[in-house]
Parts: sequence; structure tokens; C-alpha cells
Amino acid sequence: MEQRSPAGESKVLTYLDHEVLSGLQDFADPSREWRRLFSELLGTFFLVLVAAGGGMMGQAFPDTISRSAAVVAPGLMVMAIILFMGKVSGAHLNPAVSIAFSLRGDFPWRRVPGYIVVQLIGATLAALFLHAVINVSATYGSNYPAAGYSAGDAFLMEGVLTLGLISVILGTASGAQNVGFFGAIGVGAYIALAGLWGSPISGASMNPARTFGPDLVGNDFTSYWVYVVGPLAGALLAVGAAWVLRGAGGGAVSSVAAQGNPPGDFERPEKH
Repeated sequence: MEQRSPAGESKVLTYLDHEVLSGLQDFADPSREWRRLFSELLGTFFLVLVAAGGGMMGQAFPDTISRSAAVVAPGLMVMAIILFMGKVSGAHLNPAVSIAFSLRGDFPWRRVPGYIVVQLIGATLAALFLHAVINVSATYGSNYPAAGYSAGDAFLMEGVLTLGLISVILGTASGAQNVGFFGAIGVGAYIALAGLWGSPISGASMNPARTFGPDLVGNDFTSYWVYVVGPLAGALLAVGAAWVLRGAGGGAVSSVAAQGNPPGDFERPEKH
């Protein structure tokens, strides 16, 4: 087995110290919180723009966007968002993700309300934009249980799909697989695959914010509870699975993945 030289180990430790722990002293600076919140708002806007836009564009221009294209597009968009802004805020884009990271011990609870509020705002702005430009009801871009299936069926589907999504997110945000290339590929691919087989029953939302925006703009919250309780239940199960697979969370690397790392920003959640 090849032995690593002390000099090589020193360089690795220096790099990790700079990338992971360099911002400990400045994380509490409130002047940087707006970057994270703006990042979440912008990212969720783009996610819902694509996720809801597929259905709304399909209604305005029949036979132009297939179901496969409509469900794969959000996965590709999430992949791009993680790559371009994951390091700023963690690219949660989803209240269930923010709550899961906090339950795992990787994200401070006091930041969760702000994240959720801007995620809902970003989703609503996207639905408003689509409605204004495409001029069809935003309900065509939302998620509802399929005809012939109950809200309970859709709830179970959303719960299981979100269990998988959060498991992928928590897994790629631990150890050396931080947000970035590995996280982008894993999370984006999972969203696309889940949509391909799971969307006919529930729409494969897996995200309370993604469904909230179009429902609010379309003024139709039919069975919205499915898209809140389902993803939250899936997130809770995923956190439990992560504990079984990898033990307790709250490590330095996974915390940076959850929180993002704008210059000078980092905190250990358990200290607050």
C-alpha cells in the first residue's frame, strides 16, 4: 500500500482547515445572512420555474412537452443550482431539506424559518412569472393526486419518494462527498428518476415549497396537506436511516455542506 508522506498529509489538513473551518469566527455576522437567503430564494425560483413551467407550457402549447421531459427538467435544474450556488447556502430549495439537515444536527434551527420563508417566496414568484407570461392557470403547474387515486395514495408516494431524496442529499453532504459535483449529480439524477416513475400518482413534488407557489397563485390548495406532510414524513424517516447508516450528524464537513460557506461563514449548530 502506498504510504502518504507527512508533507502530503500536512497539505491535506491545511486545505481542509481552510475550506471547512476557516470561517468559524465570522459566521455569526448577520451582514452575511442575506446572501444565504437570497441564494435560497433565487434557487427555488429557478427550480419552480422549470418544475411548474413544464405543466403550464404543456397546457399552453399542447403536444410540445412530454411527461418525461417535464419531470427530468427539474432534476437538471437542481443539478445546475447546486453547482452554481450550493456553496453559498447549501442549496436546500426545499423546506423538507432544511428541516432534515437540522434534525441531523448539520444546520442550526434558528436559520430554518428564514430559509423556509424565502423558499416559499421564491416558489410564489416563479408561479406569478409563469402565470403572467404564459397566461394559463398556475394550477397546471402544481401537484394533485391523480384521478382514481386517493390523497392517502399520493401521501404514501410523496413520503417514499422524499425518503429517497433526503437520503441521497444527506449521503452526498457527508465525508468527502460535499455539495458540488457529487451532490449535484446524485440529487439531480434522483429527482429525474423519481419523477419518471412516481409522478403519475402524486406529481413527485417531494417539496412543500414547489407545490405551494402554484397553489397560491392558482388559488387551489386541494390536498395540499399531502405535499407538506408527505415530504416531512419522508424527511424524518431519512434522518433516521442516516443515523442507522452513518451514526450521529453534526460533523464539520457535513455542516458546511448543509449551511453553505460564503467567505467567513461557518458555525457548529450544537453551540447555538
